[in-house]
Amino acid sequence: MGLSEKNRKRILTFLIIPILIAIPFFTEDILFKIIAGFILLIYVGFIIFLRDTSKTEPVYTGVEEIDEEFDSTPKNDKSKYIPDSGEDFTIISPNKNIEVITADSFSSSFNRGNKELFKPPDFKSNFDKIVHEEIPKDVNHDEQFGFVLEKILSVVKDSFMAHTAAFFWYNKNRKRLTLEKYVSSSSQISKQKFDLEDDILGKIIQKEEPELLTDISSNAEIDVIRYYNSPQGIKSFVGVPLFYGKSLTGILTLDSKVNDAFGIEQIYSLGRIVRVISVIISLFEEKFTESQAEQRLKSLLGVLSYDKKFESETDLYSALNSAVEGLIDWDAFTFVSYFPNEHKFKTARIVNKTSLKYIGENLEIDLSGTLVGKSILSSTPVKIDDTSGSEFPRFSKNEDVSFDGSFLAIPLIYDDQNYGVICFESLKKNVYTNNEVTFIKNATKIFAFILHSYSTISILKNLLSVDIETRCLNYDSFNERLTVDLVRSKELELPGAVALIKVDDLLDQESLFEGDPFPKVLRTIAQLIRDEMTPLNIMGRISEKIFAIFFFNTSAKDVFLWAEKLRIKIARKPIAVVSKQTTFTVSIGVASTSGKSDVREVLGNADLALKKAIEKGGNTVKSTN
Repeated sequence: MGLSEKNRKRILTFLIIPILIAIPFFTEDILFKIIAGFILLIYVGFIIFLRDTSKTEPVYTGVEEIDEEFDSTPKNDKSKYIPDSGEDFTIISPNKNIEVITADSFSSSFNRGNKELFKPPDFKSNFDKIVHEEIPKDVNHDEQFGFVLEKILSVVKDSFMAHTAAFFWYNKNRKRLTLEKYVSSSSQISKQKFDLEDDILGKIIQKEEPELLTDISSNAEIDVIRYYNSPQGIKSFVGVPLFYGKSLTGILTLDSKVNDAFGIEQIYSLGRIVRVISVIISLFEEKFTESQAEQRLKSLLGVLSYDKKFESETDLYSALNSAVEGLIDWDAFTFVSYFPNEHKFKTARIVNKTSLKYIGENLEIDLSGTLVGKSILSSTPVKIDDTSGSEFPRFSKNEDVSFDGSFLAIPLIYDDQNYGVICFESLKKNVYTNNEVTFIKNATKIFAFILHSYSTISILKNLLSVDIETRCLNYDSFNERLTVDLVRSKELELPGAVALIKVDDLLDQESLFEGDPFPKVLRTIAQLIRDEMTPLNIMGRISEKIFAIFFFNTSAKDVFLWAEKLRIKIARKPIAVVSKQTTFTVSIGVASTSGKSDVREVLGNADLALKKAIEKGGNTVKSTN
C-alpha cells in the first residue's frame, strides 16, 4: 500500500531536521554552526506551531466562514488547512435552505410574533346577528328606548364584570323609583316601584352624587340592596345619578359578588355612560315629539279629507275612531253621544283593545256621581291618574269594568252646546299629562264642529220634503202625498197604480271609472223619469236606489206599457261619467192601487213585483194585480 501524498510531505519535512543537526559536526567554521542552529530552532518551532493550530477549533463568525472552512469540495487555495484522513466532518441541518430576510418578507416577518385569533365556524354569523339586530317594529316610543337601554346595560355589565347592571327612573313628584331595565346573572330581581327610603339608592337621590360600597356584609345586604327578592352575596355596589336637563331623572347601578370590585375610576366611567344615556333620551324625545306631531296632524287632516262623507252616524263614529288612534295612547276608547230624541247621553262607540271586560254600547250615562257625568255637567275635562283609588264610577253606577289605570274624559263643546264626550282609558297609571289634556281639548274642537254640522244638517233634512240629490220627494213626504191621493182615488172610484224603479247594480260598470259613478247615474236616471211624467204623477225617492211613482187615474196596464217604454229608453241612453260613456239599466215593479188606501199594502205589492223583475236578472218590468 503506497504512501499518500500527505504522508510523503510529512517525511520530507522531518528529514530536513537531521540535516540541520549534522551541519555543525562537519564544519569547523563557527559562523556556519550558529546559522545552522538558528535555522534548526526556527524550523522546529514552526513545525510545532502548525501542529498546535491544526488541533485548535476555529471560531466561526458567520455563514460565509462556515461554508469556506467546512465545504466538502476541494479548493485550489493552498493556504487553507486540509484535515487528515478520517478527521473531516459534515454539519447536518434539518433546513438545507438558510433563511434570509428580504424586502418582500420584511413586513410579514416583523409581525411574526403575533398569533392569529382562532375563529369558530359561526364567528361571522354570530357577529352579524349582533350588529344588525333591528329595533322592534310596531312598538311605542318607550319600548324602543327600553331596547336601546338594555343593550347599553349588557355592555356595561360585561365591561365592568358586574353581577347586575340596572337602571331606575326617579319620579320626583311621587318620590318613587321604578326599575326600568336590568341585565343580571340572577333571576331573583323584583321589577317594581320602590318608595324612597334611607338606603343606598335613597342617598344617591338625596345627595345627587355617586355612591360606592366596597365591602357589604351579608347581614346588611338585604337592607342595602332592595331590588333582589333574596340575598345574593353582593359585596360591592356603585351607583351614579342621571341628569336630564338639570333634574335628577334616573340612577345607573352596578353590583358584584367580589370585594372592592369598583373604584373611583369606575365611577368616572359610569358618569360618561349616563351622560351618553341622557343624550340618547334627548334624541328619543326629539324624534318622538316630531313623529307624534306628524302623526297627530295626519290624524286631524284625515278627518278633514275632501272625500270624507258623513252620511250616517256609522260614518261619523268610524271617522272619529280613526282620528283618535294617532292623537293619544289608549287601551279603551269610548264615544258618548247626545241623542236629542231621547234627551239622553249614551255610549255610541266602544273600542276595547284589551281582553278585559268593559262597558257596551247604548249604555245610558248617569249624570250624577260619575266621571263622565261630571265632565258633561261642568263642560270640563276630567283626568284620573289612578282609577283604582277613585270612588266614582266612569259611566254608570251599574257599569261592569274589570281593570284599572288612567282615565281621561274630554267634552265636545261647540257654540256652548255639548255634543258628546270622548273618553280614553289606559292600563298604565299616570299616563296622561296636563299638556296632553290641553292638546286633546283643543284638537277635539274640530270634532265638536263636525258633530254640530252633522246634527244641523240632519235637522234640516228632516224639515225638507225633497231629496237633495235628485230633487224628488223624500220617503216621508212621498208617503204623505200618496196617502192623500189613494183616499181621493178610492172615494172617486178612479184607477191608479204605483211603479217602483230600481237602478240595477253597477258592479260591472264601476271598474271602468275612477271613483263612484253612482251619483251621476242616479241624477241622470231621475231626470229621464221626470221627463216621462205628467202633472198628475208624484215621484219620490224611497231608498238609495229605488224611486216610487204614483199614477193618478191611470190603469195598471197603461202604467206597465209606460214602464216598458221607460226601461228601453234608459237602457239605450248613454251616460257620460268622467271621460267615458256607458249605459245602465233599471228593474221596474208595477202594482195596482184601485180600491186601496193603505200605503204599506200598495208599496208592498209593488215591491213584490220589483223582486220578480230583479230575479229575472234585471232590466225587466213585472206587475201584480
